[in-house]
Amino acid sequence: MPGDLAAAEVSFRGSGGLVLHGSVISPVRARSGRAGVVLVHGAGTGTKRDKLLGEAVAFARQGLSVLIYDKRSEGYSLFERSYSQLADDALGAVQTLRRQPGVDPAKVGIWGLSEGGWVAPLAASRSKDISFVILVGANALQPLRQQTWAVAAGLRKAGVHGSFVDRAEPTMYRVISDAGMFPEPYYDPEPVIASVRQPVLGIWGVHDLLTPPRETPPIFAKALEKGGNRQYTFRFFPDADHAAHRTPDGGVTRLPELAPGYAELVGSWVGEATSGRAPVAQVTGPAPVQADDTVAVPPAEWWESAGVQGAALVLFLVAFGGYPVVALVRRVRRRGGVSAVSRAGQGEAVPVKGAWLVSAGGLAVVVGGFLYLFYSIMTGGKLASPGPLVAERPLIWLALQALAIATVVGTVLTCVRWRRSAAVGERVRVGLLMAGGVVFVPWALYWGLLLP
Repeated sequence: MPGDLAAAEVSFRGSGGLVLHGSVISPVRARSGRAGVVLVHGAGTGTKRDKLLGEAVAFARQGLSVLIYDKRSEGYSLFERSYSQLADDALGAVQTLRRQPGVDPAKVGIWGLSEGGWVAPLAASRSKDISFVILVGANALQPLRQQTWAVAAGLRKAGVHGSFVDRAEPTMYRVISDAGMFPEPYYDPEPVIASVRQPVLGIWGVHDLLTPPRETPPIFAKALEKGGNRQYTFRFFPDADHAAHRTPDGGVTRLPELAPGYAELVGSWVGEATSGRAPVAQVTGPAPVQADDTVAVPPAEWWESAGVQGAALVLFLVAFGGYPVVALVRRVRRRGGVSAVSRAGQGEAVPVKGAWLVSAGGLAVVVGGFLYLFYSIMTGGKLASPGPLVAERPLIWLALQALAIATVVGTVLTCVRWRRSAAVGERVRVGLLMAGGVVFVPWALYWGLLLP
């Protein structure tokens, strides 16, 4: 801890009685009756308080007492979280800071970064003990819409265009959401924002690649004014990223330093807000950079649901995978070759090249497609790594599309020759393969594999 600051360890109870631990950082020569602020983390399980130490030190040097705490891991994960629960955790921290020596309990506010931009307004709407709200990189859109935009924006920044980013990526997120693997996908922050009565300071970096910086502020302003709150100040910082840190490359790399003037703005604005002089409807700073608009991501229809997609996946694995498995079993049991299908009693061979193309191509597309999509969304956002590109399309995606076309062609050839197989067992085997191939066509269209 720097010599001009002092830290005091604290513990408090959050939602459900969970004990959380934190630190209160204050100036060594802190004046009595000073303001305080609780810092709320962005997304991440069990994030340690040190993640926000830079902000805490900078704000404490502006004369504030700052509480940072370790984020919960219980009840919070990649697939499970509750903003209501996180808001109650933050309220526990607020009450703790209000009781600290030298802190004026009437001057304690809350600061939220990124995901905390959903949590902080929710906490403020529940408690009059919060005297002001500061939001950094906050988002006024639904989480699923924001996330699909962030990953798509990262892919486009990496040079990707076409069906992979326009169709496959949002489709994958809709299926994940329908399967219950994306927590709070359709949380609507606007009614909560409209219920916030405290002064609000909103801060965005011009190069925010995780929250749409051009679309979000007007939604915040509209919601606040709808609730009758015009005590808001919005500030855009140049050469700053999602967390209002300096960035040398348009938001991709985050430097440790805060944007110049950011901490000073927090200090002066808190002084005004806690003395009843919060600015009214003030928006300053350069225009933010946002290349593409967000797109609505509606809930999946029944035929798009995770259940239907899962059933299609099972059909593909059985139909496409069963064909070579049966061939292998026949070879092992020495019950005949698999290079041709003969008419019973006639010995006339029927070419099976089309069938093998459906089997191999279909399996490669289904398995490879899902693996590549999962990889892309897990490594998406501002650091997207789609691999080599050809004509603004990922080379891997183009290869999968070529295999998808080959699978469709193979399905047509197999259908034409299917009736030549008089043997019942062989007709069932090829018939199941054909069923997979027929279902594969609309499935591949839906996922953008047959689209440019």
